Amino acid sequence: MRLLLLGLALFAGSAQAPPFTSTVSRVTAVQLPHSWHRGCPVAPARLRRVRLRHWGFDRRVHTGALVVNAAVVGDVVRVFERLYAARFPIRRMRPIDAYRGNDERSLAADNTAAFNCRYVVGPGPRRWSTHAYGEAVDVNPVENPYLERGNVHPPAGRAYRDRSDVRPGMAVAGGVLVRAFAAAGWSWGGRWSGSPDYQHFSATGG
Repeated sequence: MRLLLLGLALFAGSAQAPPFTSTVSRVTAVQLPHSWHRGCPVAPARLRRVRLRHWGFDRRVHTGALVVNAAVVGDVVRVFERLYAARFPIRRMRPIDAYRGNDERSLAADNTAAFNCRYVVGPGPRRWSTHAYGEAVDVNPVENPYLERGNVHPPAGRAYRDRSDVRPGMAVAGGVLVRAFAAAGWSWGGRWSGSPDYQHFSATGG
């Protein structure tokens, strides 16, 4: 009987998820060959690479990485720690240089990403995106598309235009993802009127 109980205890212990972990490191221009260039509003010295554990849609634990502004590292770690505790699924998490800095390729891959030195996508005068400052994160872009003047970014996000049909990985008002970022004081693009950007969370509201 004791051996049986011991075996059950060992099995239960092995079934427990590993603890959330994060590591932070500096980055250089060499490590950002496609996402950074001279003239960007922030220098590589002001950016950090954050490696994080997260849950996948396969219900397994994975490790991904985001490049963010050093000033928001604490916020980002706290947000993803909350998401990890809630087992919120994230498809993949790779710096956008893995997609040669191409935002559309990253979106199509359902990649969660942050820093990319680019301009705002949409109408109005040309201006830097909050991604160019490393102060925004796009999460699960297929499940959370950007609806821009009739266009859907990425196109696969059309299957998620109906936000009342809540499925895993989606950002919805009052949901785990939106609440985790709100707790850090970040704004959600899903609240934008006219052209909601459901994947987009930013420290500055832009």
